[in-house]
Amino acid sequence: MERYILKRVGQALICLLGITIIIFLLTRISGDPVSLMVPPEATLKDIQAMRTSLGLDRPLYVQYWEYISGLMQGDFGNSIRWGTPCLDIFMERFPNTIILSIAAMVFAVFVGIPVGILSAVYVERWFDKTGKIFALIGQSLPVFWLGIMLMMIFSVNLGMLPTSGMGGWLHLIMPTITLGWYATASFTRLTRSSMLEVLDAEYIKMARIVGVSEFMVVWKNALKNAVLPILTLGMANFIALLNGAVITETVFNWPGVGRLVVDAVFTRDFPLVQTCVILASALFIFANLFVDILYAYLDPRIRYQ
Repeated sequence: MERYILKRVGQALICLLGITIIIFLLTRISGDPVSLMVPPEATLKDIQAMRTSLGLDRPLYVQYWEYISGLMQGDFGNSIRWGTPCLDIFMERFPNTIILSIAAMVFAVFVGIPVGILSAVYVERWFDKTGKIFALIGQSLPVFWLGIMLMMIFSVNLGMLPTSGMGGWLHLIMPTITLGWYATASFTRLTRSSMLEVLDAEYIKMARIVGVSEFMVVWKNALKNAVLPILTLGMANFIALLNGAVITETVFNWPGVGRLVVDAVFTRDFPLVQTCVILASALFIFANLFVDILYAYLDPRIRYQ
């Protein structure tokens, strides 16, 4: 078991190292941030002096070595635009993204799972057909289009909800629906298929024969055994919501990490872009690592393969 864990940890670290190289090179390809920082009347000498002060005049391999050396010590560098540590800026915005992701996850669970259960119970009836259309639409609609449509209907036409920003709970409604819509559809589809498989099991048929109420059969016996793959999807969906909130935060001007990344890309703030992408990638990688190790404990066959 220890060998399996070490192997998976090693693979995760190699993957994370590859991400640091890729994002470091991609940010440099995007252009020179100095051209956006200096005034129009700046001379070539002024531009070169600023590039030297930022360390951008050195070879790429030297810049990368200094960057990765800082990462090993927990130093993500300072933002070119703000002049403050990138990690502090990230941690200031990260709670806002967590709030939005948790709200979207709650929406997805409390809508998607009941719809999936009822679709399995009333299979091939009108509710099931409606549920399948709902899941198909949920996984097909572009996030930005859904956000704009919600904004037009509930903000512009009806005047019920604020269009953007972060404030009271009303500001959270439309971003929550927009971000959680895809996860809701995926919960619906997986819950339906998992419940159909369990409802066809022999012990469920026996429970019905001996007179157990349909409510207890569905909501206790069947759901209890169908929930394992749903829990796995739940963890994957939550990490995906954390890392996939860029479009939603941009549409609704939500002050989270996604919006921060967009602003940093437009201003070519290399250290800040690198910090946000690397931390988001690390979160995704180590969440999957945790799931892999958990599966190995639950199913010994995995670690022997």
